[in-house]
Amino acid sequence: MFKINFKTISLNFVIILVIFLIDRVTKIYILKIAELQNTVDIYLTSYLNFYLIWNEGIAFGLLSFNESFIYNIITSIIVIITIIVLVMIANSKGFKKYSLIFVFGGSIGNLFDRIYYSAVPDFIDFHINDFHWFVFNVADIFITLGIICLIFDEIFINNKKNETIA
Repeated sequence: MFKINFKTISLNFVIILVIFLIDRVTKIYILKIAELQNTVDIYLTSYLNFYLIWNEGIAFGLLSFNESFIYNIITSIIVIITIIVLVMIANSKGFKKYSLIFVFGGSIGNLFDRIYYSAVPDFIDFHINDFHWFVFNVADIFITLGIICLIFDEIFINNKKNETIA
C-alpha cells in the first residue's frame, strides 16, 4: 500500500524552495547591480570575480544558439529532464534523494530564468591567473554538488551494497 509521508514531502519542498530562493536572490542582486552600473565586473579576490553574462545554452554556456527554435527545443528537453529528476526523487531514499533534490532545486532555478529572461544570468567567475573556468551561478553550484553526490553514491554506496549481495 502506498503511504504518503507529509513530513518528508514538506522537508523536501523546503530544501528545494531554499535552493531556489538563494539562487533567485543572488541573481536579482547581480541584475540590480547591472541595472545601476550598466555592467557587472567586480573584482573580489585574485581567484574570484563577479562578471555578468547571459547564457542561452545549457550548463556552462554549452549549446548556445541564436535561433529561438533550437533554444525552445533545448528548453523543452530541460523541462523533460527536470520532470524525470522529480520522479526519481519520489522513488529514491536517503542520500540519493537529497542529491537529486539539489539537482532539482538548481534546475528549477535555471529553468525559471530560461522562461522568464530567455537566458540564464551567470556571474561567478572562478579563475587562477589567466585561466578562467566557465562563468556560472548558484543554481549551477547546487546542480554540480548534486551530481557529484550521485556519482559518490553510485561508486561507494551502491557498489558496497552490490558487494554485500554477491
